[in-house]
Amino acid sequence: MQLLWFIPTHGDGRYLGTATGGRAVSFPYLRQIAQAVDDLGYTGALLPTGRSCEDAWIVASTLVSLTRQMYFLVAIRPGLVLPGVAARMAATFDRLSGGRLLINVVTGGDPVELAGDGLHLSHDQRYELTDEFLTLWRAISSGEKIDFVGDYFNFEGGKLLFPPIQKPYPPLWFGGSSPIAQQVAAKHVDVYLTWGEPPQQVAEKIAAVRRLAQIQGRTLRFGIRLHVIVRETESEAWDAANQLIRYVDEEAIATAQKAYARMDSEGQRRMTQLHRGSREALQISPNLWAGVGLVRGGAGTALVGDPDTVAERMLEYASLGIDTFILSGYPHLEEAYRVAELLFPRLPLENIPAVAGQHVLSPFGEIVANQDFPRQQFHQKNTTTVD
Repeated sequence: MQLLWFIPTHGDGRYLGTATGGRAVSFPYLRQIAQAVDDLGYTGALLPTGRSCEDAWIVASTLVSLTRQMYFLVAIRPGLVLPGVAARMAATFDRLSGGRLLINVVTGGDPVELAGDGLHLSHDQRYELTDEFLTLWRAISSGEKIDFVGDYFNFEGGKLLFPPIQKPYPPLWFGGSSPIAQQVAAKHVDVYLTWGEPPQQVAEKIAAVRRLAQIQGRTLRFGIRLHVIVRETESEAWDAANQLIRYVDEEAIATAQKAYARMDSEGQRRMTQLHRGSREALQISPNLWAGVGLVRGGAGTALVGDPDTVAERMLEYASLGIDTFILSGYPHLEEAYRVAELLFPRLPLENIPAVAGQHVLSPFGEIVANQDFPRQQFHQKNTTTVD
């Protein structure tokens, strides 16, 4: 299992739907989060994309030299950038980062925002364009010279002079719930992502994409994007969930739902259906809470509970085929530490930093009475890796 975190370039805070407890997106704050992700042993972090965010490529470029091992999951936007340009960007970042780039392919699901960026295509046309884009991007990134005439692109002698470190190219990640999006995923990508839907819905989605990939003679890995609210006790976790939306009023919910309604994203439609803009029955599956989606687009669900329970729910998703979790929590700096403390020891993680036997300058916890090291109160559970 691999865990990634999230770098909130569109804002952060203690509560949703309010400036109370809010934090400015500043370089020092983003640096703190990235270095926490790096030091704690997360595989990497997702950077969001869109006009509400700081540009993901610029942010990642400013943070890469301040980190040692984490990967940066950064979006390429078919239709907003050309395949050859995107291939050069990816190859440059991959080389200068020492091979620490992951590519998040984002076709986009908000026609209003896309029109503001100059893209005027229907939902299915955007995925047809994405199909052509990835055909070209993969070929160019692999070192091929390209001559191509399609419905959306016309290439004469396209090539990449300086290749990426990762071969044949940095891994492609992709999320899309519509039938045409799943076809694109099956044909091109390495990791298929879903938002945090109930396990049965996730299982159906994984099965559908696997079947399509088999037709293409390919296999994919699967990941899930979730928020997490983990506390030492179940009651503390649910109290924290309710506190997160304490300032969310009906006006804020109505404004957000109106924006979601204009989108043609199947994934967003599925997220919205989980709560239907109502505070009633926000627990949509055991320990899966849809309160975040009342006012946040995209990933709108959170796993809520004590460490053992949240770990158990994650292992349930793992049993379906999910091997990668992209998590987040509010505020993102503190919650990165909390998740590492409470969840990492309970999960079969691939890349937890080894600390046993190291010579450290300070103990894990404060020295007792200026002379004794603190005792370990928690013993790691026996865990079984899920195939």
